[in-house]
Amino acid sequence: MTQSKEKTPVHDKILIVDFGSQVTQLIARRVREEGVYSEVVPFQKAEQAFREMKPKGVILSGGPESVTLQTSPRTPQSLLEAGVPVFGICYGQQTMASQLGGEVEGGHHSEFGRAEVEVLTESPIFQGVWQVGHKYPVWMSHGDRVTRLPEGFETLAVSPNAPFAVVADEARKFYAVQFHPEVVHTPDGAQLIRNFVRHIAGCKGDWTMKAFRDEAIERIRAQVGKGRVICGLSGGVDSAVAAVLIHEAIGDQLTCVFVDHGLMREAEADQVVTLFRDSYNIPLVHVQAQDLFIGALEGVSDPEVKRKTIGKLFIDVFDAEAKKIGGADFLAQGTLYPDVIESVSFTGGPSVTIKSHHNVGGLPERMNMKLVEPLRELFKDEVRVLGRELGLPEAFVGRHPFPGPGLAIRIPGEITREKLDILRKADTVYLDEIRKAGLYDDIWQAFAVLLPVKTVGVMGDGRTYDFVCALRAVTSVDGMTADFYPFEMAFLGRVATRIINEVKGINRVTYDITSKPPGTIEWE
Repeated sequence: MTQSKEKTPVHDKILIVDFGSQVTQLIARRVREEGVYSEVVPFQKAEQAFREMKPKGVILSGGPESVTLQTSPRTPQSLLEAGVPVFGICYGQQTMASQLGGEVEGGHHSEFGRAEVEVLTESPIFQGVWQVGHKYPVWMSHGDRVTRLPEGFETLAVSPNAPFAVVADEARKFYAVQFHPEVVHTPDGAQLIRNFVRHIAGCKGDWTMKAFRDEAIERIRAQVGKGRVICGLSGGVDSAVAAVLIHEAIGDQLTCVFVDHGLMREAEADQVVTLFRDSYNIPLVHVQAQDLFIGALEGVSDPEVKRKTIGKLFIDVFDAEAKKIGGADFLAQGTLYPDVIESVSFTGGPSVTIKSHHNVGGLPERMNMKLVEPLRELFKDEVRVLGRELGLPEAFVGRHPFPGPGLAIRIPGEITREKLDILRKADTVYLDEIRKAGLYDDIWQAFAVLLPVKTVGVMGDGRTYDFVCALRAVTSVDGMTADFYPFEMAFLGRVATRIINEVKGINRVTYDITSKPPGTIEWE
């Protein structure tokens, strides 16, 4: 009699249909905050994904297209006829209304930014959040609007420029909003999504990082079998968590490779090597490749060329190290959800490429290795929770994000060893002051940038002509959107004074107050 294998637990799921919005992943994040697993798929693949996932509800994202055009994206009709609750957001509301017999008009209906909606009637979507007769702030971003509802729908809330700001066919459990509940600018948006996911769709909320850990280990073992895995450590929390998770799954089949490309922060290489050699019994190869990387970047100023050059060299080094250990079948990486969506839509959807990431996009055929990316569907804060679940030291789990290309993308323009040394010192001073002020854990990411600009200054009785240093610090939940951190001016003054006094080569300091969007967190 054969022993049956234990089945992987089945969690309630929400399918998110992507119509190309840059903030679709925030919908997934809000759903996961409720302990419910969600996946984002492009509208072209939604029908197949629905059959495979068997979700308890569907959310239709926003998007840049106009429903009034014949060529614009549509929801597969089968999803609207499947008998599961559906929640349309912005474009999702418009295509839902159009496909079910309503009307949508383009033209003079644009509305961008803050607005107020007034609740007209009670509804499960408002449970415990909004009350009839009250007005609430939301974030609008649309060019078209619904002008006639499909049969069976009623208006639940209105705004001055959106007569159907919230609508529903509660018999079919169809709900739709013109605004964006997924963004922080809609203060009660997360609770509206919660009402849809937990109360209307009836999801249990049992998807946790402990559950993810156990299931990811099963998936890694199933994918890798008895093969050998080589894992690239970048110095950040993502690759560290990926390495520990994979080691827990396959043990000595894993070898970690830390490539010191000369683009790390002060003493960072020593910290990473010490952590893995002292805390974990994981084979670690420390590759000294500073000359290789810095030499290849000489004369390069375009940020995309920098990223692609670094990515290619990483692959070359991993390939060489894999051969040295007798060959490897898989390359493991700490790729995250936001990395993927910023490079190209996660599952081939219509979202616009923002910038490439060195660890996204597959491997050259010559490597003859397959990718293992156990964190590919997680957001940064979820990775931190997973790291704690795996027992990583808090000092490491709580570190600010650090990009794979390292300081190369914090020096706009050409990179030199002199500039790298200057930036390391400035960055060390900045982070030291942040820690002394007790602000490190309040900030998502903080770093210094060395600008390709020199300015005249005066030190003592002498004239200087040195670099400008920009400071960046942001608050964020998942890296998809961010606001600058509101330091007190006295703090910024102290940091600027220390940098100018202690770092030779800098005579001016500025602070970046750009949010994301319109900017990105990193400068390149």
